[in-house]
Amino acid sequence: MSRMRTSFIFVVAILVLGGWASVFQVDEREQAILLRLGEIVRTDYKPGLHFKVPVYNNVIKFDRRILTLDGKPEQILTGEKKNVLVDYFVKWVIADTGEFYRAFSGSEKDASFRMAQTIKNELQAQLGDRTIKDVVSGDRKEIMQNVTQNADTKLMAFGIKIFDVRIKQIELPPKVAESVYRRMRVERERIANEHRAKGEKESKIIRSKADRMRVELLAAARREAEENRGAGDARATKIYALAYGKDKEFYNFYRSMEAYRNSFADKRDVLVLEPDSEFFTYFGGTGKPR
Repeated sequence: MSRMRTSFIFVVAILVLGGWASVFQVDEREQAILLRLGEIVRTDYKPGLHFKVPVYNNVIKFDRRILTLDGKPEQILTGEKKNVLVDYFVKWVIADTGEFYRAFSGSEKDASFRMAQTIKNELQAQLGDRTIKDVVSGDRKEIMQNVTQNADTKLMAFGIKIFDVRIKQIELPPKVAESVYRRMRVERERIANEHRAKGEKESKIIRSKADRMRVELLAAARREAEENRGAGDARATKIYALAYGKDKEFYNFYRSMEAYRNSFADKRDVLVLEPDSEFFTYFGGTGKPR
């Protein structure tokens, strides 16, 4: 009886272990392939529980999510035969698990190495006919788009889908950077001098126009002042003539008072005249000419 019980427990244990080894789970974040003695049998497993033949079948799982390859900076030669260090990262996913397994035996490390080589070649192709100025500031967006598209086309044969290649930073080696910065400084100084010369030219034109307008305005103002002064003098002469014609004595008296007021306005003035001069006609006590 004891021997039968032991055999029963042994059989049950074998069945349990065999059933356990026959079941495998695929997570939502995973994708799996089924191998039969190393040969791919199935690659279209959905998330959930699935069955296999123990020992005879083997299951290999891969990440279903979008992965990131943060490549080391690559030294790329530009169209000016100058080296630049390009730091980048790649967003990719395993699109075909069968092709991916056949190409890299399921090794993401080998796949990353292959992607890095492909990206480097594409960067060289894009940067090889561009200047450093274009690479650093001008065509970066176009370069990233072209590298993404071309790399995706080439890596699709290995079961890899490239979503995006982003250039994080482009640096110049110290010697190249010094040469480029020196050339950029000279170029900026040349542009600054051109703008400065243009500004001075415009300034002279504006000043010339302003001086001409000033001269014209002053001339017009003087002309108008002279005309007004002449008109005033003519009117004053006319008034004086009318006054002289109406009362000659009063006119002479009024003109003498004006002469006295103007002559004695400043106490520091000194006049040397004879007492019986005509200028002192109205200085007598009677108020009549002497």
